Formats: sequence, structure tokens, C-alpha cells
Amino acid sequence: MQSTSLAAALEQGLLELGVHTAPDQRQALLCYLELLVRWNSSYNLTAVREPEQMVYRHLLDSLAVAPLLPLHARRIIDVGTGAGLPGVPLAILFPERQFDLLDSNGKKTRFLFQVKTALGLANMTVLHTRVESWLQQSPYDAVLSRAFASLLDMVECCSHLIDERGCYLAMKGIRPEAELEAVSACCDIRRVHELRVPGLEEQRHLIELGSRTGHPVGTVRD
Repeated sequence: MQSTSLAAALEQGLLELGVHTAPDQRQALLCYLELLVRWNSSYNLTAVREPEQMVYRHLLDSLAVAPLLPLHARRIIDVGTGAGLPGVPLAILFPERQFDLLDSNGKKTRFLFQVKTALGLANMTVLHTRVESWLQQSPYDAVLSRAFASLLDMVECCSHLIDERGCYLAMKGIRPEAELEAVSACCDIRRVHELRVPGLEEQRHLIELGSRTGHPVGTVRD
């Protein structure tokens, strides 16, 4: 698929999502896509190989959550970000918010440093560490991820990153009923948003969880 076709697919998808972007933001998204395609050939950053599919499965899939980010969430950490999804597209879209992208895989964080430099993303910080080891100076407003195995794993691993005002935002495929039941003992299930991603037939959901004071996360499995 030629670059003009990729640009057209991206622009049409953004229109369907109702996500407004400036021309320089759309160009930055396409530059990120170009870097991802180039690095993926050597470093296997993602199983998606076709640039056209990357528009739908990576860029638009990430940006589908943009209208649902809480207004108060100014500092967001993308845990297990991998190749920078959804963190990089969201950092491009929201330059006024701070996005910390965390991953323990060295080749992926090296790629993200290159993305940050090439795109001049001053609001994006790359963290090469395990989430359990990361000790931030102040709580994040939101923990975001589309890579955790389960909601309960996400909450157990990330509870030290937010306070009672923060939230967890988990990107999922089908509505995870069993996971929601398992995590309900320690978290408030605020919303389950059904997403429609242009170009994809698969189900997508965004799960919004809130901390519940007085319920220690680490004892949920007992």
C-alpha cells in the first residue's frame, strides 16, 4: 500500500472515530508507522507486517480510546507498551499530556527512544524497567495498557502507581466477563466502553477501573 493510500486510510479512520488531528499530527503518525515498519523487519516488534493493517490494528486501534481518556488524566503511564502502543499515537495526539511508556524489553525501548528523538515528542518518556520495579515520585492519573494477560494481573502489578483518585484503563478484545468478576473484589468497575475501530471486525473494549480504599489488592487471590 502506497504512502498516499496509507494517509487516506488514516484520515478516513480518524474521521470515523471522531478524532480531530492537525496535518502535522497525521504526518507524525505516518512517520511513526514508517519507523515501525523499518524496525520491525529486523527486530520483530509486532506480528503485524503489512503497513495497511498497521494503520487499522495499531494506529486507529490505539486512537479509538482517545475520546475516552478522563479529562483529569494529565500524567499517564502505558505499561507493557511494546512498540509504543497505544502510548505513541496518544502522545502525538495530546501534546499537553505527559505519557510515560514502560517496557522491560530492551530492543523495544531502543526503538521507542528512536521514535521520541525522530518525532520530537517532548511529552513522552521511555522507561526500560519492569513495572514492579518502577517507583515514580508522584502518582499517575491513569495506568493504561493493552498488553496485560488479565485485569487482575494489571491491578496487582500496577497498584503502586496510582492513588485513590487514579484509574486503570485496560484495552481488551471481547468483553472479559470472567476477568471483570475476578477484579470486582478490589476495584470499582466504572465503565466498560465498547469500541468501534475502523477497518476491524473484531470486538474491542476499554475497561475503566477505579481503586477501592480498604481492599488490599495483593490479597485478592487468597
